[in-house]
Amino acid sequence: MNISLIICTYMRPEPLSRLLETVMSQTHVPAEILIIDGSTDDATQLILDKFNSISNSIARSEVIERLFLNSSFNPNARSEVLEDRLSSSASNSIISYYKVPPEHRGLTKQRNYGIERVREDIDIVAFLDDDTVLDQLYFENLKKAFLELPDASGIGGIATNENRWKKKAQKKYDKHHYYIFEDHVIKESTRNVLRNKLHLGSNELPGVLPSYSHGRTFSYPITGKYYPVDLIVGMSMSFRKKVVDQIKFSKFFEGYGLYEDADFSLRALSFGQNYLATNVQLEHHHDAAGRPNKYRYGKMVVRNGWYVWRVKHPNPSFKNKIKWYQITILLTTIRFLNIFTTNERKEAFTEAIGRTVGILSLLFNKPK
Repeated sequence: MNISLIICTYMRPEPLSRLLETVMSQTHVPAEILIIDGSTDDATQLILDKFNSISNSIARSEVIERLFLNSSFNPNARSEVLEDRLSSSASNSIISYYKVPPEHRGLTKQRNYGIERVREDIDIVAFLDDDTVLDQLYFENLKKAFLELPDASGIGGIATNENRWKKKAQKKYDKHHYYIFEDHVIKESTRNVLRNKLHLGSNELPGVLPSYSHGRTFSYPITGKYYPVDLIVGMSMSFRKKVVDQIKFSKFFEGYGLYEDADFSLRALSFGQNYLATNVQLEHHHDAAGRPNKYRYGKMVVRNGWYVWRVKHPNPSFKNKIKWYQITILLTTIRFLNIFTTNERKEAFTEAIGRTVGILSLLFNKPK
């Protein structure tokens, strides 16, 4: 099973380098790696050239040491496999670098740019955010998941550094403050506690979009199991090639592309079931570079969220429409209150204004 990895990047040379180090140390390395760079300078290309130079010239022991520099994973694990990978890649690099022109910049455009350049013999097309770091078994377990789930259209991984699930330690928990799944429990955020008390909480499992949208944003506990979902998070998502051959990332999501992953994974459901594989693991470090200002972000949260909701539920009932707006206004109010409850007062105010403008814009100009 051949895997093609597409990494879209923008002004993040150092995080990209760390990611590539963990990609090249995998027990199952992708057949090809496509770097789609929308940066306005040459820093990413220079680091990539240095990365390839190091991989091709220095001693094997030094390569192994460098590959695990700044990594949280064991540098001594599977060294023989790693040496074989580096030896073969030295003579035939699997990394292809593309510096896109201005008209192709932006996450969705860059992803489509990469899809168009995937080899014909590829079975799985994987996408990773450039600020992630992989567990050594990431691609081995991803391949295993697709083989064990023949109905899978897409499969997502799990960020271990963001997983807040814990084993149940008592018989009863306050249903407003905790969410229980199987034998695990997770503490709800303040916004979800309020939603639960106001009967606006999600009535679906994590990763499944309710009829009024605004689903559970946390993942599943790390059990090694596969869980069916609607939504796959863009930091770690993979699809069968037949899917990306027939659908592309929507041009609606320009620039930063907030929720473009949700839109794509919802449309991918027409080809099969999406899953979250809790043994496909990585870390997500949310590098601040390349992110939009808080006003634009707040506006996108509302408008892009509305768009994705209508992709899954194009004709919601009046009750569900009211519920969607109630939740959106509640979350905007909470963001305004963050002006007084957090140290990032300017950011909270700016984002809250953006959300407010986004809500008002829906009255006159709904996304299409």
